[in-house]
Amino acid sequence: MTTQPSTAQLSLPGPMAAHIEPAAANGDQRSNDRANRLAVEDRAFHDWYRFVLSFPPHLVRHYLDDFNVGPEDPVLDPFCGTGTTVIEARRRHLSGIGLEANPFAHFASSVKIGWELSPDELLLAAQEIAHTALGILAAQGIGDNAPFATPHMDIPLRRLDPEAEQLLLTHSISPLPLHKALVLLDCLNQHRGARFYQHGLLALASALVFKISNLHFGPEVGVGKLKNDVPVVSAWLAEIANMVNDLRVVAGEAYPPAVVHLADARNARAFLCPASIAAVITSPPYPNEKDYTRTTRLESVILGFVKNRAELRSLKKTLLRSNTRGVYVADNDDAWVDQHPEIDRIAKAIEARRIELGKNSGFERMYAKVTRLYFGGMARHLADLRPVLRPGAQLAYVVGDQASYLRVMIRTGQILADIAQTLGYEVQRIDLFRTRFATATREQLREEVVVLRWNGPQEG
Repeated sequence: MTTQPSTAQLSLPGPMAAHIEPAAANGDQRSNDRANRLAVEDRAFHDWYRFVLSFPPHLVRHYLDDFNVGPEDPVLDPFCGTGTTVIEARRRHLSGIGLEANPFAHFASSVKIGWELSPDELLLAAQEIAHTALGILAAQGIGDNAPFATPHMDIPLRRLDPEAEQLLLTHSISPLPLHKALVLLDCLNQHRGARFYQHGLLALASALVFKISNLHFGPEVGVGKLKNDVPVVSAWLAEIANMVNDLRVVAGEAYPPAVVHLADARNARAFLCPASIAAVITSPPYPNEKDYTRTTRLESVILGFVKNRAELRSLKKTLLRSNTRGVYVADNDDAWVDQHPEIDRIAKAIEARRIELGKNSGFERMYAKVTRLYFGGMARHLADLRPVLRPGAQLAYVVGDQASYLRVMIRTGQILADIAQTLGYEVQRIDLFRTRFATATREQLREEVVVLRWNGPQEG
């Protein structure tokens, strides 16, 4: 992927301009989903659990090379997700740090950098737990691959707590697979505190989402064909086997420390040392109607990371406001951009379109508000980040154009670059990552990388 600036200029709101590559030509891999696929050689550790919307490891490696990041240069991902940047940094023997506000995503990324566990210890423990779970199911007349007899009538199928169950999409998981998963979870929980426990829990989460549940991603999460019964214990063991194979590759090798903090990216200073970060490579949420907590809802609920609506609400309040399902009365991040002309123009255009179309639902009335909150939250994040950056730090933000709000185009990269410049960052360029065709607007939406540099506080 080429990321050198071209001679073409892109007009940006405000007093600055940045270079950008010409749009991908027909046949260029950046013009389709191949640019975002996980290559076979990249599956180690990343494949333990991965967001469908994650950006690819090869993009992280590109910017690690482009920024000439060395062993003494800590790399930060303030919107860590499931750990792509931190994993790639560690694979290169670099110090990786992540911030992630979603408790399950924080858990997943933390486990994915846990390479010190003995692979043999994990495998033997998993085999013992699987044997116990299969024995319990067999006593109930239930097999793993399919019911080999009618379950005993006096043993009702296990269910979630009603408050937790209400958080799930209807039919996310069928009753029998859920019962088997809960039996396996109980057996695993008997080893809570053991060194292998968290790896076993993450393996179950991955199996739940991609093999056991009825979920499908396109890219929004939804419910597909219902599976009345599927293998559960064997699906979990397959995930364990992947972990064991990856851990054997790195066994005995020393890697620098890596850490992921459970933290709001808009409050980075509370977790990071002053002038400590040399590079930032990240992909924040985009301004659209995707509720990112839905992407991890099934595993978060079944594994106990979110137990009720009050906990879900508390979680959403720690997230960047990128969709109307996470907007609250007390939100005031929009104050950070109340004088920005392009954001004001877009918000007014969204509201005018809403009135024109007669869209009057509560969510639709918040489209303009959430647009201001999103960019205000990004401004707040960039402002808060400045004290923890070393002079000369380089930053890469993967963002995408959006037209989710009544088809009003939001050029996210352009606006983010302008906000960054007003906060004292140097905008080096905007690189094209790939394009996506939007069926609603019949336009190609750009996914771009805004490349910034922090030269230190300005004098005067």
